[in-house]
Amino acid sequence: MSSFKAYIHITRGELRTLIEEAHKRGLKVTGHLCSVTFPEAAELGIDNLEHGFAVNTEAIPEKKPDVCPPNGFDGLANVNVAGKTVQSLIHLLVQRHVAITSTLAVFEQYVANRPPLQQRVLDAMSSQSQTSCLAQRRRVTANNSFADSFNKEMQLERAFVKAGGLLLAGSDPTGNGCVLGGFGTQREVELLVEAGFTPVEAIRIATANGADFLGESARIGTLVSGKQADLVVVHGDPSFQIEDIEKVEIVFKNGVGYDATALIKSVRGMVGLR
Repeated sequence: MSSFKAYIHITRGELRTLIEEAHKRGLKVTGHLCSVTFPEAAELGIDNLEHGFAVNTEAIPEKKPDVCPPNGFDGLANVNVAGKTVQSLIHLLVQRHVAITSTLAVFEQYVANRPPLQQRVLDAMSSQSQTSCLAQRRRVTANNSFADSFNKEMQLERAFVKAGGLLLAGSDPTGNGCVLGGFGTQREVELLVEAGFTPVEAIRIATANGADFLGESARIGTLVSGKQADLVVVHGDPSFQIEDIEKVEIVFKNGVGYDATALIKSVRGMVGLR
């Protein structure tokens, strides 16, 4: 065990106790918060905040202390990215060494007029999961206000990194069921590039930054002689064209190479059943 996760209905008092007890044991606390705002969590000493800035409820007018508002995902609706409140929050997070985990891949599923799901992703799903996912995607309408929040999230993540913040990458394969482990991670990296990071910066966010956060950078996270490395071999150059990250040919795990095509074929139609 390396950390604990706080969830949306935790109170400030409960979170304070969790952080204090975890830190006594050399463990970290991360959180998908709602009832506690990001500034409150940072002041309490939390180590990581999940889902970017989208779940920060600080700017929701009807927010009450220790209560998750019903519209907890509307936190960016009233946010001015260049405003003093946002800049103060970013400064606080950097000062307190609070990392942020980006999950753009799952948020993308709630935004209209985004690229359709790739066939390779749909093929990995069970028929029931595929039907459910596509039905939910069809319900995302063209006047969805989340498009503006999605763009704001990208801007905030860039601003956070520019200020010296540690950004991590996650796929969060939950949401409406359209984001799958593995495929979702690749899409997350691509979206970081869309957000304005260079391909190399995006790859580092998804690899080395995670190791830094865990305090394991001396052992994992980068390809250096003497480090432990699970890695993928791709056909192309994702440092130049990020979409090449999808062209995986070989996966190395514990020193053993596996055929990527065979691995994917072995789970075809299984996601949602197991």
